[in-house]
Amino acid sequence: MRKYFLFLVVITAFISCDQKDKKEAPATSLYDSSYMPAVFSDPNRMEKIKAAMSVIDSIYKKHATDNHFPAISFGVVVDGQLIYKNSYGYTDVEKKIPATSSSLFRIASMSKSFTCMAILKLRDEGKLNLDDPAYLYIPELKNLKYPTADAPAITIRHLMTHGAGFPEDNPWGDRQLADSEKDLMEFIGKQISFSNPPGIAYEYSNLGFALQGKIITKVSGMQYQDYIKKNIFEPLGMKTTTYEYGDVAADKLAHGYRWLNEKWNEETLLHDTNDGSWGAMGAMISSIDEFANYMAIHLSAWPPNNAKDDGPIKRSSVREMHHPWRWHTFNPSFKFPDGRTCAITAAYCYGLGWMNDCNGRTYISHSGGLPGFGSQWRIMPDYGIGVVAFANRTYAPMGGVNLRVLDTLIKIAGLQPRQIVPSKILEQRKNELMKILPDWNKAEQSGIFAENFFPDYPIDSLKKEAKNLYDKAGKIIAVKEMKPENQLRGSFIIEGEKINMEVYFTLSPENPALIQEYHIREVAKQ
Repeated sequence: MRKYFLFLVVITAFISCDQKDKKEAPATSLYDSSYMPAVFSDPNRMEKIKAAMSVIDSIYKKHATDNHFPAISFGVVVDGQLIYKNSYGYTDVEKKIPATSSSLFRIASMSKSFTCMAILKLRDEGKLNLDDPAYLYIPELKNLKYPTADAPAITIRHLMTHGAGFPEDNPWGDRQLADSEKDLMEFIGKQISFSNPPGIAYEYSNLGFALQGKIITKVSGMQYQDYIKKNIFEPLGMKTTTYEYGDVAADKLAHGYRWLNEKWNEETLLHDTNDGSWGAMGAMISSIDEFANYMAIHLSAWPPNNAKDDGPIKRSSVREMHHPWRWHTFNPSFKFPDGRTCAITAAYCYGLGWMNDCNGRTYISHSGGLPGFGSQWRIMPDYGIGVVAFANRTYAPMGGVNLRVLDTLIKIAGLQPRQIVPSKILEQRKNELMKILPDWNKAEQSGIFAENFFPDYPIDSLKKEAKNLYDKAGKIIAVKEMKPENQLRGSFIIEGEKINMEVYFTLSPENPALIQEYHIREVAKQ
């Protein structure tokens, strides 16, 4: 009986643990030291980038002039370093205070990724789960009237990805910054108008991020703003970055303006309250100098590597922030700033936007806009580069110019993304393949093929195919380098006198990995 009772207790505990929130498992300390992170192949890459800065500077300066910005401040971050920064114009037009890289601008919705970073930190600590219903932390949400009877409860992940079903609320949300927690709860108590049931559509929602701010306060036991300052700002050395403009030194604060009737009209600065959650959607005030530190953390998450993990959150969680979650755009006719047409697809991640273009380039970004201000940061993780720009004009458009700057930088510097280094096992299998080609003698006894291989690729067919191509190629001149797609898949060229051949193979999940897929074909000589 005692043994049975003990068994029951253990099983019950296991089931309970498994069902309880399914918290994030702790990171393992075990890893394969043979893994080869992707690297930049151009040793002069940084010098080429720095040489392009005069052109980049002129692009931002012209953009500010053309769009009537009282001031613009911008920076270029490469491999975790702020390699170039500059500013033009005035943060205070009346007093003619010049903008600098340490001037503090309200960056509006660029704040949102900090909110999601805080959520992931709490998740990593086992204090919440992204698929938890939000009402577990905000009980007032349990009484919401959803649009349909079959609507799922709003989850934290819905809030992080603009998928809660709330309507797009940019103009309205801009004016809520100073609302208190009491105001937010009273608002919820009066019910929320839905545009869709949760989980089925993308609608940009400032309200959704205010609710995340409330969750962070609830779970951490600290006001949202205090939690962000302690757990993100301080570790990153963002000493002057804050939420309330009253905390900023007068000579550092950028005043906001609206261009109207051919003149700058000063906007009323919007307060943030420490007893509120709306700052989570857009109250942050920062400088180019300090925001560059935050960008560096995002760029340093790529590629995955074995270095010490000492950021505000785990590198894997930063990469998770960059993963597209809620798709919202496919534009086959998208025009880049230089006029070329290049299809793009876009999605929302965790407090960040994701875009991939027709060249396979990935961009991570977020803009910000409030009365008096406009901003954006945009990074290209595969290229290790990023730009950030602030302006003190109402809803100043910054996304297009940042895209143009990155595009220009890639062209001028001839930048290429990181290249995957062939793993040892790929090189080994390549060499072993070359020993059996083209006649496939003793291939079945070689031990380098997975159990599926010969049932899927009959040996007689393999021999015939290889012989025909080798006969057509004539004398073999060279075997080119392995071009990996990842650690276990890639191709290489066999250069013949008359034709070239491409060999492509994929390895199995076994250890050691074996060849499970193989193809050989004629390719054009170059």
